[in-house]
Order: sequence, then structure tokens, then C-alpha cells
Amino acid sequence: MGIYGVYIVSKSGGLIFNYDYTVPKIETEQTFSYPLDLKLSCENNRLLVSFGQRDNIKVGHVLLAINGVPVSGRKLEDGKDAIEMLDDVTNYPLNLKFGRPKMTINEKIFLASMFYPLFAIASQLSPEPRSSGIETLEADTFKLQCFQTLTGVKFMVIADPTHVGLEQLLKKIYEIYADFALKNPFYSLEMPIRCELFDTNLQALLEQADKNGINSI
Repeated sequence: MGIYGVYIVSKSGGLIFNYDYTVPKIETEQTFSYPLDLKLSCENNRLLVSFGQRDNIKVGHVLLAINGVPVSGRKLEDGKDAIEMLDDVTNYPLNLKFGRPKMTINEKIFLASMFYPLFAIASQLSPEPRSSGIETLEADTFKLQCFQTLTGVKFMVIADPTHVGLEQLLKKIYEIYADFALKNPFYSLEMPIRCELFDTNLQALLEQADKNGINSI
């Protein structure tokens, strides 16, 4: 099916729920000789490719391992400094594994807060009054489908760009939200959604849509 994740943004623009369903795992492992023809920089406690691309290793990918030893931040699992290893010609050839970085919760919160003003700008740019704002955002590798409720809460699904019928899926997610989050006496509006029944039913819905298609839900 290719559903990557679900996001729910409050009417004030805060991320109140996110669920990673199936995020494609992109990893590339290559043997490098000295000097390294990629430039790495340390950002957000990760070693990222900041310049140079080769063999499906792209700018923005993170260094995951050196000679099979996992890298966390600048340090290898055995305590060695990754930058020092990469700068030392005597260590080459080196087997390096790169992959797409996993978004942190802070990055997800930041992206959700950025979508809110874009949604408002799109509504204001409309030549007709009462525009619904951004409903679909498409790129070459993903599609974002958005559904805004009457109260201003926004439901978003990230999926493969070839998929259709995501509007129906979003309405089903909204029904689950109304049944298991809003009716939960311990849940307060605008607060992060922490409801086991909501999580369970959302996962079951996505699995059904993934297995049998959106028209089956």
C-alpha cells in the first residue's frame, strides 16, 4: 500500500499525534579509499553528508557504521572517534554504511509547526473565499494528503505518490479519533493523544488498507 505515516496537528498548529507505519529503509554500504570523496558535518548529534554524492549516497544521509561498528553521534560503539578514524589515512580502506536519518520527535514537531502557516497562506492566496487550504502536497517520492475538521484539527497521511483514495482513509482515521480519543474522559483538546484504543484501532485500520486496499475499509 505504501502508507508511511500519520500526523495530527491541533488547531493552534501543534503536533498532537504521529505514527510511523512503514518508513522505507534506505541504506548503502560501500568501501572507500583515502581521501574520502564525501564531506561530512556533525549536525543534531549525527554525522551527515553535507557535500558529494555517489552510489545512492546522497546529501543528508547519515553515517550509520564504520567497518560494521555502529556510529552514534561522533562516536563508534567501541568508543572510537569517527572523525579521527575518517581522517587517518592508515585506517583505509574503510567500509562505510550510510542511510536516511530517522526523524526525531523534535524535528516532527518543527515540521508540523511549519505546515500550519503554509496551510494558512494557501487559504489566503485563494481567489475564492473560504478556501480549504492545502489538501494535497505531492513530491517525486511521497504524497501528503490533509483533511481539516470543522474545529481546525488537521489530519495528514504521508504515502507513496502513486496511491489514490487517501481522502477516504483520512475520514476513517477521523472517525477513530472521534470514537476513541474525543470520547475518552481523560483526554483534553489540544493535548497530545495518548490513548491505547486509538493506537490499536489506527494500526488495524492501516493494516487493513495496506493489505486489501483503501476501498476495503
